[in-house]
Amino acid sequence: MSKLLIIYHSRTGGAEAMARAAFEAASEECDAQLLGAGDAQPADLLAAQGVIFCCPENLAAITGEMKEFFDRSYYPLLGRIEGRAYSLMVCAGSDGENAVRQMSRIATGLRLRQVQEPIIVNTNAQTPEAILAPKSLSKDQLAPCRDLGAAFGAGLAMGVF
Repeated sequence: MSKLLIIYHSRTGGAEAMARAAFEAASEECDAQLLGAGDAQPADLLAAQGVIFCCPENLAAITGEMKEFFDRSYYPLLGRIEGRAYSLMVCAGSDGENAVRQMSRIATGLRLRQVQEPIIVNTNAQTPEAILAPKSLSKDQLAPCRDLGAAFGAGLAMGVF
């Protein structure tokens, strides 16, 4: 059975809600696993046929925890997961584009194959209080995450990816 791995980091709950929505939908289609970036290991990626990376954008960049995952996993994975399917999700207070760019560059270096467009959920958090506050995303905000998880899981199950 094909396996989809979802690796996420979340500070205030928004990115975790996105990752869980994708995981729940993907689980109906394929074997799915949800791991925090601090717990994920290179072996987890080696065991998966596809991966979704999800994190918030902080200070116009991916979070330190997600960067740490990539830092400790990049070289052990280099040349070993080429061509595997991936997609990205970012929870942002404004545009989220730089976090997408950073993770896309890393995925390109690993020679992963993007199979769906990135999902960016914009919370419009612009004040320190709003940025640091726990995030509660609406069903409408989570719908694209569910759709991505379901489509990715179905694609893996059918052998499309």
